[in-house]
Amino acid sequence: MKSLEVLAEVHRRLQPERYLEIGVRQGHSLALARCQAVGIDPQYAIEAELRCDVSLFRTTSDDYFNRPDPLEPTGGRPFDLTYVDGLHLFEFVLRDVINVERCSSPHGVILIDGVLPRNVDEAARVRHTGVWTGDAYQLIGVLRTYRPDLAVVPLATEPTGMLLLAGLDPTNTVLAARYDQIVSEFRATDPQQVPADLIDRLDAQPARRVLDSDLWSVLRSAAPTDGSVMTQQQIAGCLSAQLGPAFAR
Repeated sequence: MKSLEVLAEVHRRLQPERYLEIGVRQGHSLALARCQAVGIDPQYAIEAELRCDVSLFRTTSDDYFNRPDPLEPTGGRPFDLTYVDGLHLFEFVLRDVINVERCSSPHGVILIDGVLPRNVDEAARVRHTGVWTGDAYQLIGVLRTYRPDLAVVPLATEPTGMLLLAGLDPTNTVLAARYDQIVSEFRATDPQQVPADLIDRLDAQPARRVLDSDLWSVLRSAAPTDGSVMTQQQIAGCLSAQLGPAFAR
């Protein structure tokens, strides 16, 4: 499946009330939203027809989240779904995840595009290919090391994969507190040493398998009083039963 097809299916299954998109470009992915939406891109040039209540911000994601209240456009209510397709450099994507999670519902989902390069050239920090992921793939190792509470699910989408994050905890500050340490540990100079199993997608889930799982009903049925820990337990139980024991807490 292509990334845009997966995003459309996630919208349909999750039925978010508030959607955030980082990296709007021509608006083709933002056009999938049928709810209150916020789009962030310093150079957006909308071509697609948008059929939602949308607020567009011509700025970088860093500048947006440095606003006094990033949730002001939604009246203070958190996002249920976020699609991150901004600058594909590891430290920028990491900051996006940190900022998005603190503005997300515990029952929400973050989708990050372009985390499965097909070769070392696509993973270069200095872009020299048409299709480009940069070193965003490093995020997978970071989250599994520093945030084992999260469900971290690579999806084998075309052309360069996606990463699904669920079990969000907007109160967790581990990544923010250790940001400099993490960047120092994971950022590397070109050529990137991309693991062979990542290029071969041995660790990635077929998108259809995840879409057809019970994850979405677990998230939709979570009660407002269910905190992050309870939601994480429910998600881990669902994914370990349907995708494999690697997703058990």
